[in-house]
Amino acid sequence: MFVDIAKIKIKAGDGGAGAVAFHREKFVASGGPDGGDGGRGGNVVFQVDENLSTLADFRYKRKYTAQNGEPGKGKRCSGKNAEDLVIRVPRGTLVKEASTGRLLADLSDKEPHIIARGGRGGWGNTHFATPTRQTPRFAKPGTPGEEMEVTLELKLLADVGLVGFPNVGKSTLISVVSEAKPNIANYHFTTLTPVLGVVTGKDKTSFVMADIPGLVEGAWEGVGLGHQFLRHVERCRLLVHIVDVSGSEGRDPKEDFETINRELVKFNPDLAARPMVVAGNKCDLATDEQIEDFRAYVEEKGYRFFPIMAAIRYEVDPLLDCITEMLSKLPPVAVFEPEPEPIKPAEEFGHADVTIRNADGVFIVEGDWLPHLIQSVNFDDYESIQYFQRVLINTGVIDALREAGCGEGDTVSMYDLEFDFIE
Repeated sequence: MFVDIAKIKIKAGDGGAGAVAFHREKFVASGGPDGGDGGRGGNVVFQVDENLSTLADFRYKRKYTAQNGEPGKGKRCSGKNAEDLVIRVPRGTLVKEASTGRLLADLSDKEPHIIARGGRGGWGNTHFATPTRQTPRFAKPGTPGEEMEVTLELKLLADVGLVGFPNVGKSTLISVVSEAKPNIANYHFTTLTPVLGVVTGKDKTSFVMADIPGLVEGAWEGVGLGHQFLRHVERCRLLVHIVDVSGSEGRDPKEDFETINRELVKFNPDLAARPMVVAGNKCDLATDEQIEDFRAYVEEKGYRFFPIMAAIRYEVDPLLDCITEMLSKLPPVAVFEPEPEPIKPAEEFGHADVTIRNADGVFIVEGDWLPHLIQSVNFDDYESIQYFQRVLINTGVIDALREAGCGEGDTVSMYDLEFDFIE
């Protein structure tokens, strides 16, 4: 089954908690704190698997959770970092945030992409020892791993896309120029899924050709099958528009040509500017007048025209030579850049709930929303720090600290962040 869109939930591992422990050894009095740090939670990583061509596996498993980091131990032993959870997808898969549609990664290369980061391990009590606090009996918990719902959308990576009405000969053409074996029959919608084939030219250069299921009028709105697969045309560097010049099914070739072009434009206006060549198929069923009339119509619009008979490979080589020549001058297959996460205005946080506890003079602040805020702040940037301070003020955290007894110079701890309170 060909599946090119899926929605799943992913959860990175939580960081392990830091340990509260004290050094105990014979003849060593007051050995002091020696609790180790917690381990990092596992990341959720997406990686391309060349053996996959569909997202069908995600129809049956929809939740993926990475392992948590191990807690710290005594003798300053840190907990073990959790292994990353690697999710394998076909080449050309886009990973988007389900709630906003923001593009997180384009899996078009072999590099692994971290989509959800594991939580940091908490500090053990060794970090909190000071000359005045020599036996800290507290440690930091690990931060929670990122959790989100993502949409996986497969857009095939092909250099050339074959478009046209059903039953005009697209599958026949790709079957005679490559090793692809699509279903071929004399009825509409024989091709139910996109088919990829590698075409090798005379000079041993090769390119990937995609047979897109037949389009009909209204495909961009969901009519027929085309609306499911138009997304696969978006990456193609070149389009080959195949038209039945004989009008063997009672349609006008010129109207067919214009109808498909309109569907491409309505789906994505950028497709209107995509380079295109036109192949007039089934020339054996057409008269010379029909072929020349359609040639004049297409060339007047600035397209190159090639009359072919795909079933017997008649005049197909000139078409392939033209495609090879044009591809050598075109940029590579489009790769989409991830979209940065928008900074949420401080006013949108509202009054956020936090819990504050005093542990030997350290005010520990905890709240479900705080790890996400901390991870979004660049503490090397002055404006980002100002944003962080503004959020704490607007959400009432600063007021809550004052109510808890926090004063000038006291230490405030928020997960893996620690700072002095300044009035």
